[in-house]
Amino acid sequence: MASYALNEAGVARARELIDARQYVLDSEWGDVQPNAEAQNAYLERHSWDEYAAWHLGLTEGANDETKARFAFVYGDFRRIHRSGLIACVYRAAEWRHKAVELAAHDLLQHLDEVSG
Repeated sequence: MASYALNEAGVARARELIDARQYVLDSEWGDVQPNAEAQNAYLERHSWDEYAAWHLGLTEGANDETKARFAFVYGDFRRIHRSGLIACVYRAAEWRHKAVELAAHDLLQHLDEVSG
């Protein structure tokens, strides 16, 4: 099983999006989660650092500037999705990636507070 470090830049970006009210509260994560085509299109127009900021985890041992390096995507490259944060909490908890689980949980709580 892969190991993940917490991506502090991703956590900060998620918090910025929440505070700027750039979120979707009701969505089907399976329908809006970025697929490979959307990821590639985003990378054609943005830097690896910008791509990284949409992920809460960094795969330990994976090469930089590869999609394999980044895990636990939480948004659609435009807005954060509440369902994406829930998916991050669930997946991280399931595989015992505690730092990512706790960060995603904290972000979910912050989103719920901000959105009322």
